[in-house]
Amino acid sequence: MHDPAPIARFGSLVASDLRDVTGDPTALDSTGWWAVVADFEGRLVCARFGDVRPAAVPRPRPGGWRGPATTAWTSSLDRAAYTAGVRRIREHIAAGEVYQANLCRVLTAPLPDPDAADPDQLAALLARGNPAPHAGTVRLPAHGVEVVTASPELYLRRRGRTVESRPIKGTGRSAADLLEKDHAENVMIVDLVRNDLGRVCAAGSVTVPALCAVEPHPGLVHLVSTVRGELAPGRGWADLLAHTFPPGSVTGAPKSSALRIIRSLETVPRGPYCGGIGWVDADRGTGELAVGIRTFWIDRDAPGGPVLRFGTGAGITWGSDPEREWEETELKASRLLTVASGEYGTAVSAAGAVRATSTTGRTGGATA
Repeated sequence: MHDPAPIARFGSLVASDLRDVTGDPTALDSTGWWAVVADFEGRLVCARFGDVRPAAVPRPRPGGWRGPATTAWTSSLDRAAYTAGVRRIREHIAAGEVYQANLCRVLTAPLPDPDAADPDQLAALLARGNPAPHAGTVRLPAHGVEVVTASPELYLRRRGRTVESRPIKGTGRSAADLLEKDHAENVMIVDLVRNDLGRVCAAGSVTVPALCAVEPHPGLVHLVSTVRGELAPGRGWADLLAHTFPPGSVTGAPKSSALRIIRSLETVPRGPYCGGIGWVDADRGTGELAVGIRTFWIDRDAPGGPVLRFGTGAGITWGSDPEREWEETELKASRLLTVASGEYGTAVSAAGAVRATSTTGRTGGATA
């Protein structure tokens, strides 16, 4: 059985000796080193650890992780439901209700050996099969949090009073795959992030140092922009989260309209997927939260027994082709599902392996 002790791991740091857990964001401006997991729907878990030290990500140990087969996953939206959702969003755009909205689906698979399912060992596999700049693990089993992220996207970085976000919009197998639609989508979200940060930053301090830079990641490329500002006097983490969450790149623009459309089309909660995952060092006034994409989480209370979940999605604009958007969600999932299965290096691709079923007789009702 795996070690259930609480830990958090980000970059070259590992934290242990859990001291406190709270849902109050003002704690992040108090004292200590905190791991943070914010669900898309708003649940916030902040865990203060007493021992934080440099440590490399552990090497995978034989039998340390038994993941689902790439054929074992079901999806909250099948291909027909997802492409229908894309068409519905285009109707909302044509009606002038929204410019862009993210449409996501949650994939679920039973854990072959729940007692041995250690998220730290899954993180070890991901570090080798899908290294990511904002990779992290938070293991708080007593609080229902067992999350592993291989996120490429910075939600919020804070260094003193300076805050920065690096929204991703636009994905392809190579730079040649990126379309005019991808650039337009990125610019829309940059405007939204500028507006969000402008609510908590000093007037005139919000800038865009980089716009639509092409950034390579394992198996694909992204368009990435950088938005930066200086926090206004008296503002802190609670204000940042209140005015910028959920992240604009995984909601849409305008955000309020996009969230309403998301709730009408998606059939299950996103959970930590598309939320915020990272760390805050309140003593040093620093912190880094990733957008919770390329993220796995264990749900031990699922009907039918413990499961592993993973989310994937795409930003929809007027220029979106429904089938292409479905394929983008497959591209984003394929490599990660292969790594999590333990088959990476022997399987060429898991693309197309995700299937969707319905246990309720209703389209998209496959997962709870």
